[in-house]
Amino acid sequence: MSRPNQPTADRVVIAVFDGLRPDLVTPELTPNILRLAARGTWFRQARSVFPSVTRVATSSIAAGAPPIVHGIVGNAFYHREAIPERMFDTSDAGLIRRAEAHHDGRLLAADTFGDVLARAGKRLAVVHTGSAGSAHFINPRARANGHWTFSMHGAGATQTPEAVEQAIARLGPLPERELPRLQELAYGGRVMTEIVLPELRPDVALIWFNEPDTTFHYRGLGSPEAMAGLREADRAFGSILDWVEAQADAERIAVIVASDHGQISTGSVEPLFETAREAGFDLSAEKAINGATLVATGGMSGEIRLREGERGEVERIASWLMEHPTIGHVFSRDRNGVEGEVAGTLSLSLMNTGHAERQPELMFILKSTLEADQYGLPGLGAMTPGDVPLGGGMHGGINPHELNTVLILGDASGHGGVSQEPAGIIDIGPTVLGLLDLAPAATMMGRNLAAPPREEARVARHSASTGAFTQHVDIVEQDGRRFILGGGQ
Repeated sequence: MSRPNQPTADRVVIAVFDGLRPDLVTPELTPNILRLAARGTWFRQARSVFPSVTRVATSSIAAGAPPIVHGIVGNAFYHREAIPERMFDTSDAGLIRRAEAHHDGRLLAADTFGDVLARAGKRLAVVHTGSAGSAHFINPRARANGHWTFSMHGAGATQTPEAVEQAIARLGPLPERELPRLQELAYGGRVMTEIVLPELRPDVALIWFNEPDTTFHYRGLGSPEAMAGLREADRAFGSILDWVEAQADAERIAVIVASDHGQISTGSVEPLFETAREAGFDLSAEKAINGATLVATGGMSGEIRLREGERGEVERIASWLMEHPTIGHVFSRDRNGVEGEVAGTLSLSLMNTGHAERQPELMFILKSTLEADQYGLPGLGAMTPGDVPLGGGMHGGINPHELNTVLILGDASGHGGVSQEPAGIIDIGPTVLGLLDLAPAATMMGRNLAAPPREEARVARHSASTGAFTQHVDIVEQDGRRFILGGGQ
């Protein structure tokens, strides 16, 4: 990846709107995001990673690379070596500390843009209103890097508890939890505009808004509550944009707006694991590992791992999945770059998820469509049972509305534009570094979006089948990057 001749920014401000779909960026809901878009470049084809869940996406933003590189392969996954007795919930601060200790502080197994900034003597400050896990993975070595991370979950949910203590001393107690998270959004905006930007003055400042994702899940994508949460997140971002624009050196402060993934509505809840047990499989999807042969996680997508027993059990349940009417895709470990080692499956490596040490034996995606939900928004999918109600929003698969993200790079020239070039969340970190004239880490696969691409994009369809089961994924490649456009049967 080439470097620019000189820095094009002295500071960078990043605002991430968790779960925001591009088709909900409208004058009524998000006038401030559109204010930035009017003087920036909007990458309309931007994509998340697979699985399109928050902590995997957070890690991919930080690492500038997909999970095949950084090793955070799910919001929850079985990490036998570090946490043998239960599923590793990557939102849990205590479990993260255990896993980090096992990996000597390298649970996220790649350098991050925070690491690169620290080596260059530059500072990253994070204001996070999402889970403790997401706050951790955006800068997993914050303490060692001499950086600053505020978590809305309190001092115990960050490596730098002094950040929370500083905010409380200045702004008062952390707000009570509510749905939508209106007070948390407003409080986070104040931490940025009253502490981080004017006083800490970091080289890079990032705020993570937990809306609209949270209320999408529990009230539905087009619900009045979700729209209220999105409006408040945009209002908080507007206060940050006002602060930037009021500075004498505003033209030297780059602003990036992004989302980590999209969402679709749940059209059905499928008892997949219960049905598998009825079919004779010794499978558990519980948090506690109870001695089952196979352990699984669910949602709109999930993983299945062989805890003990014969390898043939993996092939047997893979065949069963591919005969199940609710299953759209099944992936296994790589055989030839496209197909998985189990006949009829596609490769986890093709999906940029096949981390050498932490990949599961199988991953699956339940079927989804582009049909409209109750609010007229396209995208309906099936999920396994969980705490999200039927009709609530979900993500994790490769429906285009789960994968397509918001990604806008503010441009000091004041001229807005739209790019149809391939782009994605893995490009955010390299772009931040490029704006500051810093070379990316060797493990980064993304590119600096402030510079033109080196080559034309290439789109290909990759397929696999067995018996009556067929599946395909559509992928675009450019400059050594691979983005999933969608898939089907």
